[in-house]
Amino acid sequence: MFDTPAMPLTVPTKSGLTVTDAHREGWGRWVMTYSHGLHTSPLFSDAGLADLLDRYPRSMMNVYTMGSGTTDRETFRRGEVGALSGAELLETVKRGRLWINLRQTNHHDPAMTALCDVMFAELEAGHPGVRTLKRDLGILISSPRAQVYYHLDIPLVTLWQIRGVKRAWVYPVSAPYIGEEALERIVLKETEEEFDFDPAFDNGAQVFDLNPGEMLTWPQNAPHRIVNHDMLNVSLSVEFMTVPALVRANAIYTNGLMRRQLGLRPQLNAQVGLGEWAKAGVARGLKAVRAGRAYQRPIRTTFRVDPTAEQGFRDISA
Repeated sequence: MFDTPAMPLTVPTKSGLTVTDAHREGWGRWVMTYSHGLHTSPLFSDAGLADLLDRYPRSMMNVYTMGSGTTDRETFRRGEVGALSGAELLETVKRGRLWINLRQTNHHDPAMTALCDVMFAELEAGHPGVRTLKRDLGILISSPRAQVYYHLDIPLVTLWQIRGVKRAWVYPVSAPYIGEEALERIVLKETEEEFDFDPAFDNGAQVFDLNPGEMLTWPQNAPHRIVNHDMLNVSLSVEFMTVPALVRANAIYTNGLMRRQLGLRPQLNAQVGLGEWAKAGVARGLKAVRAGRAYQRPIRTTFRVDPTAEQGFRDISA
């Protein structure tokens, strides 16, 4: 059951996404920026965000802090928000060092359900033949200079900037940035999506300063990292699948098991072909057999958000 909003909600009837012929040509193959109009919506004003933070299930709210170095991902820690109001949380994020991730808001909030439908309707209309599955509209509310470490995602991703400016580095889907065996370990859930970063990788990255009203997307599985500029940031992190993307993910799964259990050296094609479709079919049966073997990283809660603390949180016993 959805909670009733404290303020009247006006969901945009259009996302304002601008799609060009170049976007249609490069969809799924290139790193690309688009323009949109969602940054003007009252949903993302201070009052709108505070209301959303109050409505969103606290049991699902993820809050993190992190260090300032590019390679110290062990400092990325999870915390708890306690009984703070949405307004208190937002003000603490503005001046602290925190990153709040509201996952799957389209499954937990009526306004975000409607917004997600609008966004995907325009995305699909602008890219004939693209049909999306497994939609996840996440909302990121993060502090000045906060960062997300080098990682990749299995689904496709679009990152819509709403408030503030963030710098994104996007790396090729190839060695040394990500090898096929490392990618297989992530898909097989033998390890997490974050992995070791070499600062020299930046020489091969495409770098973008993402401003309000801009959206960034990249090829499936492209490694990336993000650092906020010196202001509050609000972004929509939208994950989804298409049929080719789902086939690719399942082909990687089968390749991983072929390498581990049969000693073979399977290759992953950049474009989805008959071989990938066949491997995707095999993966469905293999997943049923291997159910429950996914890697589970023990994530401890080590701090509590505290508006009176200098960085917005205080450490607690794990």
